[in-house]
Amino acid sequence: MKQFFVRSALIAMLLAALPLAARAASLDAALACDQSAHKFIADLAAQQLIDPKPMRVESNSINAFRPVRGASLDAYGFSVFAVVGYEQDDPIFRVGSGEPLAKSAYGAVVWGSDEKVQTAVTAAGSTAIVHHVAPHVTAIFCKRS
Repeated sequence: MKQFFVRSALIAMLLAALPLAARAASLDAALACDQSAHKFIADLAAQQLIDPKPMRVESNSINAFRPVRGASLDAYGFSVFAVVGYEQDDPIFRVGSGEPLAKSAYGAVVWGSDEKVQTAVTAAGSTAIVHHVAPHVTAIFCKRS
């Protein structure tokens, strides 16, 4: 009888973890900088990996989107804290109070030092820009004029 309960509990835990495993995604291919900000953000929202409403809009119009609960995003092996983007004249993005950074820009904010992130981005052959945000918080950014 005890073995039945242990086995049932184990099966229930494994089944509960399945939706979480199905919501994992790597952003490496998208961060090769060969697509628009609209495609990057819209694809993640359509897959229900990010909240489609930005959690923050910077003055330069960069919109920050939070991964949904249970989603596990990574970029070049680093855990993603947020994804960011802006595309001019696109209704999925809100406009900030200042001058937009670019007509189209997108990326990911990851947990990792800028040196380690830069090494991984370079090794992957990406043209993404690596930008220090805070200690052990780094942005990987694709920009189109």
